[in-house]
Amino acid sequence: MLAKVETLKKSLLGMKRVLIAYSGGVDSTYLLYLALETLGKDNVLAVIAESPTYPVEEVKSAIETADVLKIGCRQIRTEEFADENFLCNSKERCYYCKKELFEKLKAVANDNGIEFLLDGSNYDDLSDYRPGSRAKAEFGVRSPLQEVGLKKDEIRQLSQKAGLPTWDKPSMACLASRIPYGRRIDDEILRMVGEGEKYLRSIGFGQLRVRHHDSIARIEVDRDSVAQLMEQKVMDGIVKKFEELGYVYVTLDLKGYRSGSMNEGF
Repeated sequence: MLAKVETLKKSLLGMKRVLIAYSGGVDSTYLLYLALETLGKDNVLAVIAESPTYPVEEVKSAIETADVLKIGCRQIRTEEFADENFLCNSKERCYYCKKELFEKLKAVANDNGIEFLLDGSNYDDLSDYRPGSRAKAEFGVRSPLQEVGLKKDEIRQLSQKAGLPTWDKPSMACLASRIPYGRRIDDEILRMVGEGEKYLRSIGFGQLRVRHHDSIARIEVDRDSVAQLMEQKVMDGIVKKFEELGYVYVTLDLKGYRSGSMNEGF
C-alpha cells in the first residue's frame, strides 16, 4: 500500500500543477490531501460542482473539509438538467452527466493554465458499469488513485492515518443513480430521494441508499443495520416520513446496501 502512495506522489510531482474534481468524499479528499502535501497549495486547485443531483449538505461538508486542509474550494454549477440526453435517463446517463462536469472543469483548468485535470476514481470503480469513464477519456481526465491501484479500503486506512475527517464517511453518489433507467429524471424525484436519505442519516444510519420506484421507496442499508431499522418505533418513523415525501409503499431491500444496484442484471 505504501509503495502505491510513493508511486502516486511521483506521478503528481510529474504533473506539477493540477485541478482536482473535488466532492468532499473519501477518495477525492485523500487525493486533494496528497496533492497538497506533494505539490503545495499554490499548485493545486480544488473545484466542487453544485447540481440538483448533489445534496446541498454534501457541498457544505466538502467546503468545511477543504477548510480543514487549509485550501479554498472553487465552486461551479453544472447544467445537466438542460440536456435531454441526461433527463431521459438511459443507461448512458452517467456519460452525459460527466461530460457536462468535465467540460466545465476543463474550461476552469484552461483559464488557470492547468494542464492536468484529476478525479478521485479508485481501483474498485473499475468493477462497476461506469459510462462516465468515456467522458473522462474524451477530456483527458486522469484518475491517479486508480492508476496506482489504490482500493477503497486502502484509501480509508490512509485517510485515517493522515487524520482526515472523511476516512469513515459513507460512500455518496449522484442522486440520479437512485432512479431506474428509463424513468425520466425531475426535481421532485430528486427531492424525495434526497430528503429520504437525509432523514435516514439523521436517525443514525450511515451507508444507505433510497432507490426510487415511482410510488415505492426501496431502502438499502448495511446488513449490520437491518435489525436497527426493523425496530417498530424506527419503522413507524420511516413510514411516516416517507409517506409525507409522497411515497405510498416503503420497502427494505433484503440484499442490503450495494453500490450500483441499479446496474444489476446487465
